Amino acid sequence: MQEFDLLVVGGGPGGYVAAIRAAQRGLSVGLVEKEKAGGVCLNWGCIPTKAMLRSAEVYETVLHSADFGVHAENVALDFSAVARRKDGVVKNLTDGVAGLLKANGVTVIDGHARFTGSNTVDVHPNGESPLGEGGPRYAAEPAGGQAVERVTGRDVLIATGSVPARLPVPGADLPGVITSDGAFGLQEVPERIAVVGGSAVGAEWASMFATFGSEVTVVEMAPSLVPIEDAEIGKALGRSMKKSGVRVLTESTVSSIEQADGQLRVHVDGSDAQQLDVDVVLMGVGRKPNTAALGLDATGVATDERGFVAVDDKLRTNVEHVYAIGDVTGKALLAHVASHQGVVAVDTIAGHEAHIDYGVVPAATFTHPEIASVGLTEADAKERGHDVVTSRFPFAALGRSKTTGDEEGFMKIVAGGKHGEILGVHVIGPSASDLITEGTLAISLEATLDELADTIHAHPTLGEIGMESAMSALGLPLHTAPPRRR
Repeated sequence: MQEFDLLVVGGGPGGYVAAIRAAQRGLSVGLVEKEKAGGVCLNWGCIPTKAMLRSAEVYETVLHSADFGVHAENVALDFSAVARRKDGVVKNLTDGVAGLLKANGVTVIDGHARFTGSNTVDVHPNGESPLGEGGPRYAAEPAGGQAVERVTGRDVLIATGSVPARLPVPGADLPGVITSDGAFGLQEVPERIAVVGGSAVGAEWASMFATFGSEVTVVEMAPSLVPIEDAEIGKALGRSMKKSGVRVLTESTVSSIEQADGQLRVHVDGSDAQQLDVDVVLMGVGRKPNTAALGLDATGVATDERGFVAVDDKLRTNVEHVYAIGDVTGKALLAHVASHQGVVAVDTIAGHEAHIDYGVVPAATFTHPEIASVGLTEADAKERGHDVVTSRFPFAALGRSKTTGDEEGFMKIVAGGKHGEILGVHVIGPSASDLITEGTLAISLEATLDELADTIHAHPTLGEIGMESAMSALGLPLHTAPPRRR
């Protein structure tokens, strides 16, 4: 039996960061992981999708290179090469994480962890999961027949993440109906694809396949795409997707899927009830905690009504010395939140002060155009009783956007009407995921519109949009007509 000060179960962006921080704090650390280090983010989510989205961006740019005075002939997409590049990027990063764990003295134990007590797990070797769905990462029970190793920790950190959920409708288990994981197993670009769910995951895949040449239909039950975003952002993304040829069916649901004439027939209910005949159906309808084979009952750890592990603000469960972080807690299913939670949990274990503010968590969706946000939407701010002032500044008014030719989108700031405190920042447009950091810092430091407007921004840059948006909110715009205050 191996014994550690801290036993981390799961090596995703929460687990591996926690393990490294624990080692830095002088703890002996064991990390159990049944796949490659990096979890969903590096192997099945953030990194591989962004690698493929970059290929889509390059393809789109080359197709329109004549707009920049560069003429390219015989431009063609090689989907297998796109996949190979994606695999190379993933391997480079997962190998890098493995190297970091080794360099920090973390003991990595390969296999499937199953709890036998609150601080003890049996590790069942089951090898690497095959690409796509149905492998060991989805198994209800760990593989048997091989030697089992027992491991204990004085403190235990559950970081097993989440897996894609499926819509509970007839036909959801048919061949050709896949989740985001299964999309990586596609050998060719689908001629026709229905994406069920218009939130971040569904919107990204829809954007990618539309660029690659698929006939794409998105079915979303909310009034607009990316429904957790500010309403203006969702509407803008819908308009952009429609211009690129994507059919967007909002306020619609899928009632069933069936096989018909060698294809999949999707029955859509809503204001425009219809049938969609497609080759692939991609479910992008959310995620559920990855605890099916964990033996969580043996720990006594409490879960909520959705099955997510319940934790306090220090990531402690109801069982002493047992912590949980990342998607499995259901707090905010984002890789960067999992990483920060890992730091907070470990610093708490090691006796250091740490905290996390879930009200200042940036989020990004890597469609084209990109989306990013932090803080309150306009509707949320008003619902909470704030006297609100908003502004929208377009990228088309920036010199840098003119030079790059990427002018679509805007930044929207939501601020307090009396003091000008920044309550929310919402961006749709080029490099939105990078630009949102300024908004995150502004809200964290309780900055005001005046302070943001008075901060000198480099020119010509996309970053100027923060300063310009603040000026517009103050009614003092320099590069657009005065906005209407409301």
